[in-house]
Amino acid sequence: MLVPLSVPSLPRRAVRLLRTSLFTQVACALLLGVAVGRLWPDVGTAVQPLGDGFVRLIKAVISPLVFCVVVTGIAKAGNLRAFGRIGLKALVWFEVATTFALLIGLLAGNLVQPGAGMHVDPSQLDASAVDTTTAGGSLPSTSEFMLHALPESAVGAFADNALLQVLVLACLVGAALLHLGHTKVPAILPAVNQAQEIVFAIVGFVMRLAPLAVFGATAHLVGQYGLGVLSTYGKLIGVCYAVALLFLLLLSVALKAFTGLSLWKFVRYTREEMLLALGTASSETVMPRMMQKLRHAGCRDDAVGLVLPTGYSFNLDGASIYLSVATLFIAQAVGVDLSLGQQVTVVLMLMLTSKGMAGVPGSAFLALSATASALGVIPAGAVALLLGVDRIMDSMRVATNLLGNCVAALAVSRWEGALDVEKAKKAMSGETAFVPSPDDEVAPAGDLVRNDLVQPAQPGEARRPVQAD
Repeated sequence: MLVPLSVPSLPRRAVRLLRTSLFTQVACALLLGVAVGRLWPDVGTAVQPLGDGFVRLIKAVISPLVFCVVVTGIAKAGNLRAFGRIGLKALVWFEVATTFALLIGLLAGNLVQPGAGMHVDPSQLDASAVDTTTAGGSLPSTSEFMLHALPESAVGAFADNALLQVLVLACLVGAALLHLGHTKVPAILPAVNQAQEIVFAIVGFVMRLAPLAVFGATAHLVGQYGLGVLSTYGKLIGVCYAVALLFLLLLSVALKAFTGLSLWKFVRYTREEMLLALGTASSETVMPRMMQKLRHAGCRDDAVGLVLPTGYSFNLDGASIYLSVATLFIAQAVGVDLSLGQQVTVVLMLMLTSKGMAGVPGSAFLALSATASALGVIPAGAVALLLGVDRIMDSMRVATNLLGNCVAALAVSRWEGALDVEKAKKAMSGETAFVPSPDDEVAPAGDLVRNDLVQPAQPGEARRPVQAD
């Protein structure tokens, strides 16, 4: 006699999903943060440290993680020339992508004209507020940027979380390992591998706090800025988000042409990380997990370790879209009609200034101020127009920057022959479950395994997928 299988009730399934799925937890935290920020703005401001604390914890492990991944990637690949080719191809991809982002932004700004009809008097704007936002800083020149990429101190590179300096150190260490060979320094590579496992374990611990971080960051955003800004700057916001969507569609075409992979499936595969990045308004919070997922999707270690961190400084597609549209918005708002030659100057200026934006407080305002000064026809104080809307643009910039860098990692890996396409397709379709462990274990998905349900390991046991109900 067959005994019918008991099916858990809907509430039990919902509770189980909330307990085991990071995506569900983050989504609920996002909605709760919006509600709290809207109803109790003071409470929203008070819980801001939850988001800031999470970002600090993640940043603490990014530099060691990048160092370990790059060193092991070079050592395992056994070919420094291949690593150099990956870097060169990545830079070519970055420059083409950011240039397209700038041009599409300018085209949309000219067609829609989001600032037309505002008739703003720049003398009535509080230009000093921009100085407060930028903390009196400035963007580095090209020579300063290149010089800053070279570490002055090995310890200082890690202490300052300077990713480009850490990358340079990692390349030197990896090259030294290849030069000396494993027989002369047999203990170094195993030690780096073990350190990498420890870092990934720490990332796993910190990721459990992600829902709290999203709740705190979202509640603070809504509580401080409210939802009224949407009506004031609705046209500008709509143009920027529409251009970002168009750019992502072009990226999906490029990804399909280069690798045969679907960007939509990649977004579903990384939905937890995408939602976390949007909730915290920081793509750095998900860099460790993105590196793991790209490796699980068939990208070679050296390609992931070089392309993704470098893209955080050189491939700011979302920021490029925002800067180009915002420049035209400011000009139109104060009644300045930019000629074709001046718009070409805008593109050239932003191509340079956008490369030095990473990690600089108020970098968007600094880049816009520098562009306005270079043109000589837009009052620098007009940049203050964007103070009320800049934070709302973070979601667009973060999502576009992050997807742009991930597509770059996949495309450059394929270009270099460092991508297992079949493995990537299985990972993105859910045939192999992602297990957040140092070794990127692969579990068959089948009919009874859920990608987003991974049961926590008991002491001494390996993590294992949970059977779906």
